[in-house]
Amino acid sequence: MDANTGHPRRWAILGVLVFSLLAVVLDNTILNVAMKTIADPQAGLGATQGELEWAINSYTLVFAGLLFTFGVIGDRTGRKRMLFIGMVLFGLASLASAYSQDPTQLILARAAMGIGGAAIMPATLAIISNVFPPGERGKAIGIWAGGVGLAIAIGPITGGLLIERFWWGSVFLINVPIVLISMVLISTVVPESRDPKPSRLDPVGVLLSIIGLVAIVYGIIRGGELATVASAEVLVPALFGLAVLAVFVWWERRIDHPVFDVRNFSNVRFSSAIAMMGIVFFAMMGGMFFLTFYLQIVLDFSPIEAGALMIPFAAAQLIFAPLSQRVNQRFGAKLSSTVSLVVVTLVLASYSLFDQNTPILLIEVIFFVQGAAMANIMPPATTAIMESLPREKAGVGSAMSNTVRQVAGALGVAVLGSVLSSSYRGEIAPVLQGLPADVQHAGGESIMGTVEVARALGERGAAMLQPAYDAFLHGMHITALVSAAVGLIGVAVVARWMPGKPTPVAQAEQKEPAVV
Repeated sequence: MDANTGHPRRWAILGVLVFSLLAVVLDNTILNVAMKTIADPQAGLGATQGELEWAINSYTLVFAGLLFTFGVIGDRTGRKRMLFIGMVLFGLASLASAYSQDPTQLILARAAMGIGGAAIMPATLAIISNVFPPGERGKAIGIWAGGVGLAIAIGPITGGLLIERFWWGSVFLINVPIVLISMVLISTVVPESRDPKPSRLDPVGVLLSIIGLVAIVYGIIRGGELATVASAEVLVPALFGLAVLAVFVWWERRIDHPVFDVRNFSNVRFSSAIAMMGIVFFAMMGGMFFLTFYLQIVLDFSPIEAGALMIPFAAAQLIFAPLSQRVNQRFGAKLSSTVSLVVVTLVLASYSLFDQNTPILLIEVIFFVQGAAMANIMPPATTAIMESLPREKAGVGSAMSNTVRQVAGALGVAVLGSVLSSSYRGEIAPVLQGLPADVQHAGGESIMGTVEVARALGERGAAMLQPAYDAFLHGMHITALVSAAVGLIGVAVVARWMPGKPTPVAQAEQKEPAVV
């Protein structure tokens, strides 16, 4: 494989990688649609709210905790091999999830799916970095990101159609044919690649990274469940995880065969791209957390309709993500990323103006603009991370990128979700006065709880609905402004530290020999 031209079948390989990733990304968005049915004692498993949350969180916990480790293992043993093994695990765990007989089985099966997903995600980006030359890598990563955006958008629509026509397990069973086709394509199309001169294994570093990441993510998840980050149940595991990662950094600096060279953070291009990705996902995931409730409860759209409303976001990603490399080359990473982040920040702030009468056309336009801006942030940031590391460490770079996205996104949902919950509880409390204490507690936790209480009370509860919508919109507006403020921090970070447009000499120096 020539360093300047890449693998002769690189575009076909990219198509296989995007298709393989479809099952992983689809699954996480489809599941949200099936939650109500899974909770039903007759049509589903009769899962409680806590069990439903852990059906989602068990995947996130394992996925985020193992991403980095599997990226390292893929670099050593072969990325194609890791991708194939991940697909097998994901397919078998999807089958187990579909035929789970009780909520505990579903939670365990979802955790097993997280193991498979953690093997798949870093391998796809690492293979892209190895089969594409530097001049085409940005475009390839843009197409990869566009495929992810499409899967995120069509997930709720697909899930809604499956739930309407089949049983709840079909939302997991849909993964199986995708996995089977992917396994055939991976075997026949994707080439193997690995680090040609791997250093000695660093089991201590690997173990520290797993313990630290799992502890942090667990603390963040508990924060989302409790709607607060001030509880000891949140702070103790999160602080323990941070302490373990601090030991990880110390350990990696003192040995001669680190699993990850922490000195990479001294590379301004790498560290600024990592910081930008973390801040963007914190603000985006936390800020968009309320959109599901806004569309489905306040505006009364069905899950399928709410999913369809996200199509402009996905369409913008598909259109603009593959073009992001041209924008980056013409204007430089600093200018293009700064402008795009300003647009995202303005979009997040615009959510503070949404109400029950906001025209759907305006909402769709804002979603499209947001997708276009994100398309010019994530692919360049991912490309910067991947190109800052040697190609033989592509799996580590991909894992680092995905780990930051997962942790920052979960943290955004936990922190900004607690802002929304705190505001909502304060606003709705006077409306619930006079009701029994247990009913007040159930109705005051969230707008979903209030709506359920109102419907149970019949005509008496009907008067509670409009105050509930008003209370939610108030909390949503505050949360939107907080997420926009976080976005402004991202703007400042990128404007200050992201490198500008490289000179022709610097661009030439970025080219490196191929690794096969």
